[in-house]
Amino acid sequence: MTETPPSSPDVSEFEGDYRPAGPTALDPVNARVEPADVAYLMRLTDALNTTLDLQTLLNRTSELVRAVIHYRIFAILLLNDRTHDLRMRFQIGHTPEVERMRFAVGKGVVGQVALTRQPVLINDVSGEENYINANPEVRSELAVPLIAKNRLIGVMDLESTEAGYFRPEHLRVLIFTASRIAQAIENARLYARVSRQAQTLEVLNEISVELASILDLGPLLERVGQLLRRLIDYQMFTIMLLDEKGETLVTRYAWRFGHAHAPLRRIAVNSGLVGAAVREWRFINVPDVRKDPRYLPMNEETRSELVVPLFYKGRIIGVLDLEHTRTHFFTEEHERVLTTLAAQVAIAIENARLYQAVRTQERQLERDIAMAREVQLRLLPSSAPEHPHAEMAVRFLPARTIGGDLYDFVDYGPGRTAIVLGDVSGKAAPAALFAALVSGIMRAAAAQHPEPAQMLSLLNDALQERKLESQYVTMLFALWNDENQTLQVANSGAVQPVFCRSGQAMTVRAEGFPLGLFPEVTYEEFNVATQPGDAIVFISDGILDAENDKEEMYGQDRLSGLLCASRDLPALEIADAILADVARFQGTRDRFDDETIIVLRVR
Repeated sequence: MTETPPSSPDVSEFEGDYRPAGPTALDPVNARVEPADVAYLMRLTDALNTTLDLQTLLNRTSELVRAVIHYRIFAILLLNDRTHDLRMRFQIGHTPEVERMRFAVGKGVVGQVALTRQPVLINDVSGEENYINANPEVRSELAVPLIAKNRLIGVMDLESTEAGYFRPEHLRVLIFTASRIAQAIENARLYARVSRQAQTLEVLNEISVELASILDLGPLLERVGQLLRRLIDYQMFTIMLLDEKGETLVTRYAWRFGHAHAPLRRIAVNSGLVGAAVREWRFINVPDVRKDPRYLPMNEETRSELVVPLFYKGRIIGVLDLEHTRTHFFTEEHERVLTTLAAQVAIAIENARLYQAVRTQERQLERDIAMAREVQLRLLPSSAPEHPHAEMAVRFLPARTIGGDLYDFVDYGPGRTAIVLGDVSGKAAPAALFAALVSGIMRAAAAQHPEPAQMLSLLNDALQERKLESQYVTMLFALWNDENQTLQVANSGAVQPVFCRSGQAMTVRAEGFPLGLFPEVTYEEFNVATQPGDAIVFISDGILDAENDKEEMYGQDRLSGLLCASRDLPALEIADAILADVARFQGTRDRFDDETIIVLRVR
């Protein structure tokens, strides 16, 4: 097919300082601007001023050039500063194979134009030694440099299948166009870069927020891989974490070509690119792994690799490893983005590890507490003893899984039972352990059948010998004699018993210092003669101090009234009635203290 050179606008000369070299050179003299130049300049200005989108800009430029030069093959190649070669950013008429080619500066026609920064018009490419025969049909070529602020950014290139097709006026028009379009391309690239950076910052912010909410290490690492693809179009990705000794990197998550892939791979820190990143405390960006002796051939498809270490509080905990099948794929922008993201990923990983450690400890603690509760319940009597003239009942509700209240019924021989109700300072496991200590000492001392006041003195002395800071216990020790229906009561700071007879409530005014606080303490002892129908209740302070939503306390008056109202019921039903009434009083308010009730009802 023969091309017919179109008539070009009457351009007398291009304004500028360009002096093209090659088979055809221009010698500008007496430069002036014709009306056609002004019209073309106006159209070109409109094309540059109405868009910041690079693709749109390049497309409009190609259309303007076609209006004055009826080309068949057109390309704008931009210089890659990192690889120092030219790559087609826009083209018309080239094959896909040619479009993917890279042209080194100084090689070929466009490479020579980039090197010399001078335009070239070649009437017959077959006579050019430097010509790269990418398209056998091409016979003539026209190329001009794109220069912005004295910096080469690329080359505009036109080719024809007809020898001698391009004329000097074509060259002038193309030089004229290149001088205007170069800065517009730079502006569009800058706008795209700023927009991309803004989008990257937004994505990084979203990622940091989302990663902070994931506390399970497995899902966290998987999500890191998913979110990272919003920033970098990698093909292979691995997260490796250092073992406890810091000598080996272990794969914790891997992704290859769209699928999760997690082989159990271990790499010593003294080998491989990942090991180099750990040893050198910096990212490693290898454009072509085939040329780097440190590379361990794990994936035969890999050509470029970027490894970024994960830092946390002055130490490396692992690496992010990205791979691609193209050489020179990872850029400086990728390095910046990944380095920024790596800091967030490291914090998220350590948080997840800490959470896992805490959860493990919590589960162990839960098992320990469950076992402690079982032991505590086994230490407490499961039922109250029976007597011909008295029935007894007990109810116990710990504020937590295990509590600090203790109660017991100790056999003092025929017809005699010691009723014990204690409250250890504090709550939960420490209080339960101290309660177990007190219970053990009390049981050992009970073998000698000491009187209530004597028992409290023995316990106080024993706790003084085993003194624990800020630990003490209040205790009510009462001895029931079923033969004469009398009750001997001694108290070391516990709630005084409430006594109901014939509908009238009163308290047993027994008092004393808590056990374990002061040495050589003596305690008073009270004798209470009972009558049939009497009801006596021993309680911990968790009953009287129970609060409702209005922060009102349950109190002794309410307890006394309920006790007298239900004194004709069996002892167990009296205890249940008191607990139910306390629960109704509290409403939605949580219990803050253990609640223990022992009821003695005289038959």
